[in-house]
Amino acid sequence: MLIEKTKFISKTTITKNTYLIKVLSPSIARTARPGQFCNIKVSENSFPLLRRPFSICDVDGEFIYFMFDIHGEGTRLLREKNEGEGLDILGPLGVGFNLKGDYDTAIIIAGGLGSAPFPFLTKNIPANMEIHSFVGGRSKENVIEYKMKNVSVATDDGSYGFHGNVVELFKSRNDEFAARKIKVFACGPNPMLKALQNFCNEKNIECQLSVETVMACGFGICQGCPIEKYDGVGYLLVCKDGPVFDSLAVRL
Repeated sequence: MLIEKTKFISKTTITKNTYLIKVLSPSIARTARPGQFCNIKVSENSFPLLRRPFSICDVDGEFIYFMFDIHGEGTRLLREKNEGEGLDILGPLGVGFNLKGDYDTAIIIAGGLGSAPFPFLTKNIPANMEIHSFVGGRSKENVIEYKMKNVSVATDDGSYGFHGNVVELFKSRNDEFAARKIKVFACGPNPMLKALQNFCNEKNIECQLSVETVMACGFGICQGCPIEKYDGVGYLLVCKDGPVFDSLAVRL
């Protein structure tokens, strides 16, 4: 874990309200793993007081990419950064995806901005591994397919792809993978993750869930992001023990 004074390089619009920023951060880039996150200080003054957590979207050499949408003052300030401005970043933080295991097909399931960690994951999945990506959104403009492979889309309103949510889409296609050894990697809103968790646990499908929650410190000191263990005995911390958990480890 490092605090690095980085430099803002560029900003790209992904969808109407979704942005991708590129920062120069050689030290963090060198040690980052798919599924980890960074806490970013979005302004030079004391407001907003707390850093904001962002999934590491991708790493390319000394550069890190973060994807975000505008949902408050912190992300608005980040969008307004200009090329060459400095950023104060803490990372890499948390436990990322575990790519090990007995499987030949990686299934990626993303809801909305839950697509953010998957470009980095996709490039780190072994080349001989088959990848299928299932991406969902409320409507066509909320679907994020950035740097994902073999994408199938679901929208709640039916404006693009399958009419329904992304978990329903995966369920409808699950028979296609019956003869394969699959492992699921997922990120999105908690109701989506819970539905997927229930299905995968029932079907004995290995599944990892990247959980979204508010994280203040980012490394376990504040104890502000507890998540109940699956057996109901005790808690884990999303920032320190996650944000990626096995579907059999936590209760959503």
